[in-house]
Amino acid sequence: MKVLITGITGMTGSHLAEYLLSRRNVEVHGTFRWRNSREYIAGFEKKLILHECDLRDAHGVDSVIKEVGPDQIYHLAAESSVANSWKNPDQTITNNITCQLNVFEAVRQLGLNTRILVTGSSEAYGLVGETDLPVGEDTGFKPLSPYGVSKVSQDVLAYQYFKSYGMDIVRVRVFNLTGPRQNDTFSLSSFARQIAEIQIQKREAVLQVGNLEACRDFTDFRDIVRAYWLALDHGLPGEVYNIGSGKSRKLEDALGILLDISQTDLIIKQNPDRMRPSDIPRMVCDNSKFCSITGWRPEINFKETLKDLLGYWQASMGYKK
Repeated sequence: MKVLITGITGMTGSHLAEYLLSRRNVEVHGTFRWRNSREYIAGFEKKLILHECDLRDAHGVDSVIKEVGPDQIYHLAAESSVANSWKNPDQTITNNITCQLNVFEAVRQLGLNTRILVTGSSEAYGLVGETDLPVGEDTGFKPLSPYGVSKVSQDVLAYQYFKSYGMDIVRVRVFNLTGPRQNDTFSLSSFARQIAEIQIQKREAVLQVGNLEACRDFTDFRDIVRAYWLALDHGLPGEVYNIGSGKSRKLEDALGILLDISQTDLIIKQNPDRMRPSDIPRMVCDNSKFCSITGWRPEINFKETLKDLLGYWQASMGYKK
């Protein structure tokens, strides 16, 4: 089986590539941009077939997909940071829509029967009340960030191509992700990096935070990529599935676990620059639809995820106990 992962050098892409390589008879291709770091795939890059491609370039996308002729495409390439989307809303929205459109058009015009996974986000649901929790697939869209708007657009574009052209597209709406390799534009990874920097005395013992009252549904990348495989193995064309742990955790509590693991004395300080113009108070996933068709369940304990996340940053900083 030939598989193409867009954004293979990214956080989720690298974990998915590693997972697919562990399976038998899977030839793993991936797209990357020339300026992308290959740090995350360095340990197994020689087992991959990489294609330099800017997904905003329709001709380039067409050339790669024609060359590969993939049986499956995992479309992961995207501007993925909610925080950065406030700073660069035009880039976030334009990139996320254009890249996906070019992938769809290449597959359609080449007449391929490729099965495509489109990775949406719980940010598309946005402002949900307590009566809407846990969030099911029929919950309406009320995005509160430019990133959320871009994910709504990707979701409905996927549905449109399924209905209009009969393309084999499965949509998933993924709740918050964390774990090793996550960059520090995301809250838990930012906390872990700051702790590691404090441990090596690279910064003063003050940890900068945003809104610690927010509650999120976190799942480890390594559990999510297994879910992606199952989504294309069992999911129905045109359908959408929520993927998350089904548990809501306050950021303050997650930070407490990181501090307990690290045994580091520091001061916690709220930084106004880390606060968003608008924020979702609480989010929790109803994963029952997806679990019922695939049998998937998260396997990695949340504390283990945080320990591995902190360990990733400690190793990056050269910290030794």
